[in-house]
Formats: sequence, structure tokens, C-alpha cells
Amino acid sequence: MASVVRVRALSRRYGRHWALRDVDLTVDAGEAVLLLGANGAGKSTLLSMLATVLRPTSGELHLFGRPIRERIEEIRAQMAYLPHATMLDDALTARENLEFYAELYGVDEATQAVNNGLNTMGLGERGDDRVGGFSRGMRQRLSLARALLHDPKLLVLDEPFTGLDAAGCHQLGEILAQQRNDGRAMVLATHQLDDVLDWCDRVVILNRGRVVEESSPGGRDAAGWASHLAQLAQSPPSSARAEVRP
Repeated sequence: MASVVRVRALSRRYGRHWALRDVDLTVDAGEAVLLLGANGAGKSTLLSMLATVLRPTSGELHLFGRPIRERIEEIRAQMAYLPHATMLDDALTARENLEFYAELYGVDEATQAVNNGLNTMGLGERGDDRVGGFSRGMRQRLSLARALLHDPKLLVLDEPFTGLDAAGCHQLGEILAQQRNDGRAMVLATHQLDDVLDWCDRVVILNRGRVVEESSPGGRDAAGWASHLAQLAQSPPSSARAEVRP
């Protein structure tokens, strides 16, 4: 079976600056890959390309066994992208936002899917309230409910814990772990390591746009990874990629 994500020598340039350079990455169904790196390391650029929002300058990107230039709408229908922006309409209620996306994706039994999404994210009692009055954390939970409406096979998540308190982070971590256990592939970037290290399968570290390390998440706790990243950020540029085994 083809990998859900297959990236070879993927690069992205803005003018004379290379935001991402020669990245290789493979992600299979039921596998969660955690992207780590300092701000500006290339994480959001990589996630945007995986979500087909940005086009690569060079390299190969295959999703669900197909190059992205082939049947891109069919590819996008099988994935969900949660960027920094919540992509919600403040003038609509939480329910209306989800109903809009359910219709856009052609979700079967849309009413049930919307109710399930609201309840799963702890928003069942706020479904008829306008999103403009929601906190950042509530908006983030609603955005994830939107992303999961059409039962995607690939989740691409850029800082999904933004705006959540400790209890909300823990709840969301459990939801994402279940998505992975249900067989979805996942690539995510987050600073909230305490809630993801237990169930992510691999850590991929980006530094100055290159993959510099790939390892098991179990080798360090959250503080250990933060310290390791700080050390890497101060190291001289290198094209070498280290593979660290537990």
C-alpha cells in the first residue's frame, strides 16, 4: 500500500531565501509525525505544502499515492488542514459554520455529523451562539470540529493547541490520539509537547529549512526536547541528517 505522504527533495524558495530545502518525509496511515524546530525553521512552510496551499519550488510531493498535480480536488477531499487562522465566519453560529462546511464537503448525514462535532469538542451547549463571541480556545476547538467533519484520512495541523488552557490541551491531545488510533495519518507542529509525545510515532526536526534529525519521541520528555532544540538552533548549518534510535 502506498504511503499517505511521500516527499522527496521538497524545497520552497521566497526570492533568494530558501524556506525549505531538500526535505524527505514519508507518513503512513495510522502514523503521527511531530515536526519540531525553532520559529522560522520551515515547519509552517512544509505543512502548507502538504496541505497543497503552497506549491513547491522543486521536489516531489505525493499524497495518497498520487502526485499533487493529478486530481488535486480529490486529494484535498481526503485531507484536513488546520492552519493558524481558524477559517471561521464570526457572523455565523458555531452550528452554521459547521453546516456550511458539511455542505461544501458533501458530508452524509450532515446534521448528525455537525452535532457529533460540537459535542466532541465540548461545544454542544454553544452551538447556536455566534462565533464572534467565542474565545480563542473555543474557536480552535470549533476549527478542529470543522476539519474532522468529512472524515479525512490525513490531518495537517499547525499549532492546534493555540489558545487552549491545560484542560483543553489535554482533551484535544486525547482526541488527536484517537484520530491516529483510528488509522488517520497526521503531521503536526506544536509547542505543547506534554500532550503529544506519548502517542506520536516520530519526531522530525527542522533547522534552517532542512531536516536535521529524525527519531523516536520517547527518548526525551518535553523539557528535554526543548533543550535539544535550543542546542540545535545554535549549531552551525549542516546538510547532514541524523537518525537517532531509542
